[in-house]
Amino acid sequence: MPLDHPFDTPPETGTTRPVAPGVHWLRMPLPFALDHINLWLLEDGEGFTAVDTGIAMDAVKQAWKSALAGRHLKRQIVTHFHPDHLGLAGWLESEYGAPLWMTQGEYLTASVIAAGLAPFDIPSMVALFVRHGLDAERCAALAARGNAYRRGVPVIPATFNPLFDGDTLRIGAHEWAVIVGHGHAPEHASLYCAELKVLIAGDMLLPRISTNVSAYAAAPELDTLKLYLDSIERLTALPEDTLVLPSHGRPFRGLHARVAELHAHHDARCADLLAACADGPRSAGDLLEVLFGRPIDDPHQTLFAMGEAIAHLNYLEYQNRLQRRSENGTIHYAANP
Repeated sequence: MPLDHPFDTPPETGTTRPVAPGVHWLRMPLPFALDHINLWLLEDGEGFTAVDTGIAMDAVKQAWKSALAGRHLKRQIVTHFHPDHLGLAGWLESEYGAPLWMTQGEYLTASVIAAGLAPFDIPSMVALFVRHGLDAERCAALAARGNAYRRGVPVIPATFNPLFDGDTLRIGAHEWAVIVGHGHAPEHASLYCAELKVLIAGDMLLPRISTNVSAYAAAPELDTLKLYLDSIERLTALPEDTLVLPSHGRPFRGLHARVAELHAHHDARCADLLAACADGPRSAGDLLEVLFGRPIDDPHQTLFAMGEAIAHLNYLEYQNRLQRRSENGTIHYAANP
């Protein structure tokens, strides 16, 4: 079935909108080109369970206060470690007494990035990008930006309740299965309710854009793109008419069609990279405009663009469609003869 969006307009900031029995939609602002994140409140007995928190901004705190007026927040489930999902977990715990639930991989990754520990620190990331041909000016801008993650996630709760793939959580009147996916984040947790046929997909399935899939300094040769594609393919075991609740964009039905679109999207990106490398060895830094079709100068965008370029090149190398070469300390990729 083609994608169908059953809700035309999102809720106003600080308000909620029901999307399924016991499931409420919130939308919070983000200070980026991607200017919003969807969060979810699940009715849980006499209170609510929140799924994701929003980034640490005063405007988001005020929106939470409006949304939770007269409501008891029993716990918070965070899909993954990125600041727009985990940013206010510490604040929600201290303000409302809501304990944190997330996978161990996401909790530990958040902790080491926030602490700036190598190889999850800024110098390690910049060094990776230097090896992959990013120019000195953009590397310097990334270094000068510092630990932006810590600004988006100022406090991480000191304890958490670990989630594992296949866990079943009783939340109010419904049971939700934990589905762990990889590639976008180490152990991203989506939630599926078979009774409601609702998938809280986090960033694993977005309706209009592909989520970022990046290589990173701690595991620079990990095939994160394959991990991501395998993870979304696993989601096709769910019914086609599942209501998908994404972190960005509008809820939709047409899960199988969207997975097929994402496979085709990444195939097209790989074809562009192969064509560019057929003309001679190229580095990831050389290929940013090929991959994204526009100049990438902003440090925030450069971070994601370089990680994604390396991830796609790793994927093509593992498929034996590109060869990796090191020339004067810089990694280049050439088409196989």
